[in-house]
Amino acid sequence: MLTSVQTPESPEAARAALQAGAVPLGGGTYLLARLDEQAGRDLRLVSLRRAGLSGIDVEGDTVTLGAATTLADIEDDDRLSYLSGCVRSIAAPPVRSLATVAGNLFVPQPYGDLAAALLALDAELDVLGADGARREPLERVVTDGLRTGDLVTRVQFAAPAKDTFRFYKASRRRLNSGSIVTVAARITIEDGLVSDIRLVLGGLARRLVRAVGAERVLLGAPLNAEVVARAAGADVIEPFDDAYASAWYRARVYPVHLRRALLGA
Repeated sequence: MLTSVQTPESPEAARAALQAGAVPLGGGTYLLARLDEQAGRDLRLVSLRRAGLSGIDVEGDTVTLGAATTLADIEDDDRLSYLSGCVRSIAAPPVRSLATVAGNLFVPQPYGDLAAALLALDAELDVLGADGARREPLERVVTDGLRTGDLVTRVQFAAPAKDTFRFYKASRRRLNSGSIVTVAARITIEDGLVSDIRLVLGGLARRLVRAVGAERVLLGAPLNAEVVARAAGADVIEPFDDAYASAWYRARVYPVHLRRALLGA
């Protein structure tokens, strides 16, 4: 049962509330729709809207997103146009005006499409914890989570070079639909060969997957249908059944969507 909502006005006050057992509330687009699942326990929320955690800063190729920055803020910023396809694949405009960057990092699969994009861009998180501020790779947090009471304050990554970032999401509907398969990649081609690749998959396990096996297949090879088909079989995936698709269907269509993401066909 929801018993209180706190609205701290600084990151430190928000972290103190989390340390005391409150649950962080960003835009509420996932959590508030599932309050009934919390029946039988007292639930205290700490809203991050007034904690000074929003904003977008771009200095050179370094991009910093406040944890409470909304998806609509990203969509409207021309400096982040390479993320527009990803953001516009997430829900509908009213939802994007509420949903936050940090909230998207921690929703379960098949959601979290922005998290897939940020993981492909090798993002790092600024985290405020009991021992002070620290920086954590998003990849580690996706795998291991955060300590109890930790607060993500910012997300930082290097903007991709032109035409090196690719995002593709297969879903039942264009809006308001979780992912069947999501592919996010940062890929560089030199002299006809893949010289750098970072590939992330969504919808194919209960958490985002860094496709290191596919990366090994692709690295140093020409980017063509034959190589991509081999790459699609290089990682262990654990697809699941949900309202959007069966595990069988996700596994079946994954090679098709990987090819579409990387080759556009």
